[in-house]
Amino acid sequence: MNERVPVSVLVYTKNEDQDLPGCLQSLSFSDDIHVFDSCSTDRTVEIAHSFGAKVTTRPFETESVHRNWAMENIPFKHPWVWHSDADERVTPDLAKEIARAVSEPGGNVAFRTARRDYLMGRWLKHTTQSPFNIRLFMPTKMRYERLINPVNVVNGPVGETGGHFDHFPFSKGVSFWFERHNRYSSLEAQQIVDNRQNGVKFSFWKALSEPDRNTRRFHQKEVFYRIPARPLFKFGLLYFAKLGFLDGRAGFTYAALQSLYEYMIVVKTRELELKAKGIQL
Repeated sequence: MNERVPVSVLVYTKNEDQDLPGCLQSLSFSDDIHVFDSCSTDRTVEIAHSFGAKVTTRPFETESVHRNWAMENIPFKHPWVWHSDADERVTPDLAKEIARAVSEPGGNVAFRTARRDYLMGRWLKHTTQSPFNIRLFMPTKMRYERLINPVNVVNGPVGETGGHFDHFPFSKGVSFWFERHNRYSSLEAQQIVDNRQNGVKFSFWKALSEPDRNTRRFHQKEVFYRIPARPLFKFGLLYFAKLGFLDGRAGFTYAALQSLYEYMIVVKTRELELKAKGIQL
């Protein structure tokens, strides 16, 4: 797609010199690309400048704080923003759908878009947990909550675009995936403990029937945290209930890794709870 789309782009980075070139190439439909960098020590900033992107550097705190700061402080040229991570690629068809959405939003202030995750060169058609993400939005109508895997809180109607973007979560290798999810599991455990200490309420009914996806996801997470043998349940959900076995070896690998990640959260949550009681794990 050679035509420019009247939409700004926001890319979050931290040492992304491997994936960033491909990401920025796929975003060439925009004339206002912003790279929000968390003090990279590699060539990330240099690469961003070489593509004509505007770079803002700020130390990372938590995902929600980081993203909310971006919504409030980065001077976007256009009223609509597309958010991308460096390991993601916007397809040409999706660029056309983005153009269509911002030209005729129909009262919507944000849009969900389908995501395709890849592992071992294969699209995880069945195993992926959540195939839709809010990536196109008006920053004045968007904020984020939670320490990790933040929930989008949108002030207005949310629509859906056609097309999809491609996600390569293992582009840096399995070792990097483990390092990242070791950090993520620590934050998830802290979020669970904070919710319990603060008496956060949840509803089984809202987990099943709440019309708003983000509110429903919040309640689903709270219900999920209370399921016995949660790691095994997650493997069964992804591999059997969602037909992940149809994705072959890649599907099994992904389901097993997600189950292990869940077990890390369980153990770390227990560690925090015991620590609060003065007991060693």
